[in-house]
Amino acid sequence: MNFLTMMSLSGQQASSPSQGNALLGLLPFILVFVIFYLLIILPQRKKQKQHQQMVENLKPGDRVITSGGIFGTVMDVHPDRIELKIASNVKVDILKSAVAIILSDKEKLESKEST
Repeated sequence: MNFLTMMSLSGQQASSPSQGNALLGLLPFILVFVIFYLLIILPQRKKQKQHQQMVENLKPGDRVITSGGIFGTVMDVHPDRIELKIASNVKVDILKSAVAIILSDKEKLESKEST
């Protein structure tokens, strides 16, 4: 009986250090996740919010470049899409999310001077 009592006591003593070791073992994974979150997820969220705000501020007359590389002028804005004029007699409807860049006023002037 004395042997069984000693075994049960040693089992209880061994369990508390193993819990500390398990937490210490998870520390590198937690650290990697925090670094991953700070370096990848936060900047991506910020970029996504900026793009969403840019798309919401589209108005007729804006010169844009789509993600496919098409230059055009916004003719009409709908809730989920825009009407884009890409040539004098060609208008297409594209999703708002396909707009990659809104050209600034300086870029608009340069493109008008070149044509």
